[in-house]
Amino acid sequence: MLQDIAPHIFDNAYRPGPPGSEDLALCFGEQGVLLKDGVLPKVSDLPKTEYERLFCIDETGFFLAQSAPEELAAGFAWHSARIFRTMQPLWMAFGGITACQLWRWEQSRRYCGRCGAETQPSQTERARVCPNCGLTEYPKICPAVIVAISDGDKLLMARNVSSKTGSYALIAGFVEIGESFEQAVHREVMEEVGIKVKNVRYYKSQPWGFSDTVMIGFTAELDGSPALRLQESEIADAKWVPREQVPPSGGSISIGGELIENFRLGRA
Repeated sequence: MLQDIAPHIFDNAYRPGPPGSEDLALCFGEQGVLLKDGVLPKVSDLPKTEYERLFCIDETGFFLAQSAPEELAAGFAWHSARIFRTMQPLWMAFGGITACQLWRWEQSRRYCGRCGAETQPSQTERARVCPNCGLTEYPKICPAVIVAISDGDKLLMARNVSSKTGSYALIAGFVEIGESFEQAVHREVMEEVGIKVKNVRYYKSQPWGFSDTVMIGFTAELDGSPALRLQESEIADAKWVPREQVPPSGGSISIGGELIENFRLGRA
């Protein structure tokens, strides 16, 4: 998965400080992310600007540029943040989308949600602090569940109405206030496809910076009738797919792809 970057080590400890010339410069804007020859540029590649230290991977620091160059030099171009789904090396892609998540959070918390004053970076931790009323805001992380539901040798796969590719995936949704992850699985499955499940088992979790979430993966089995009743506002189509017809997910970067591949190959 995307965060599986070993032997590289991700260190997100809060340590403000200036960048070195070999550290990576993260420059985001309405156009997406600024890359040089398809990868993240070094600090030395960009005109001088103010930087904010985000984290490091091994000895390489990831620094957020506070302004973008007015003119782009040769090799530079703006790209959608979706490029981090396919960027190599993997450690740079993971660092890039994690930095993008922090940038989006900072942009959305520039002003206090309680009194409207302009917020400031905390001097002791990764947070935005209101100097007027003291409200402290931390990076946005939304828990969501995703579940591989089986009925013998069949896997439930669904196509979301908002899917840009038209591909089929697993049932997933955000955890609501006051419920456990397991309760969220039961609720989301009933809401989206109208079936009951049993033997809900935790698989693993994954930070997913593309949507500010941490995905909590589960497996489950059908409990009762396999007849589906779709929540049309969310699900365009859903079907039970025989194991031999489940498409391979290849080197998937997502926990959903890994769960699908596990079922396809008959792995526990």
